[in-house]
Amino acid sequence: MKFLSLFVVVFLTACSASLDDYANTKPAFNLSEYFNGEITAWGIVEDYSGVMTRHFCVDIVGSWDENQGQLHETFYFNDGEEQVRIWNLTVAPDGRVTGTANDVIGEASGQVNGHAFNWHYVLEVPVDGTVYELAVDDWLYRLDQHRLMNRSYLKKFGVTVAEISIYFDKSQPLKSCQDAV
Repeated sequence: MKFLSLFVVVFLTACSASLDDYANTKPAFNLSEYFNGEITAWGIVEDYSGVMTRHFCVDIVGSWDENQGQLHETFYFNDGEEQVRIWNLTVAPDGRVTGTANDVIGEASGQVNGHAFNWHYVLEVPVDGTVYELAVDDWLYRLDQHRLMNRSYLKKFGVTVAEISIYFDKSQPLKSCQDAV
């Protein structure tokens, strides 16, 4: 039985993506370059069984002063809910990124490698009057000069309870998402 348990742990660990998998991939992801100015993004939320439960549009405005940045995100959900998240980010000389936001507990941390950016944080998620603290494993992939794909895995006690997919596009001028959902 111990051997079987060890095998399962090793197998599952071996299947996990690593930021090292994206070394030397192109186009290189420069966080302050991509998230500077106006961006519109669209996304879906899936529950633990893969059923889409919501969709949304988000207007983002990013600004930077050297290695310090701020992202102002306004989410418009299809059920009428609106959320605002303001990220305050710092990019260290070694490429590590830290950040705080109004609904993030503690500090988010991550790093870029090639065209990928991966970071981790604990997010407060309100559901039906209860606020849950979910660990987020957030992966962003630079597709080209204008587009970016994001996959977020929200976990409670190590179990994925929701997944979020977001498509970012800065090739069009910012348009309010209010009428888009």
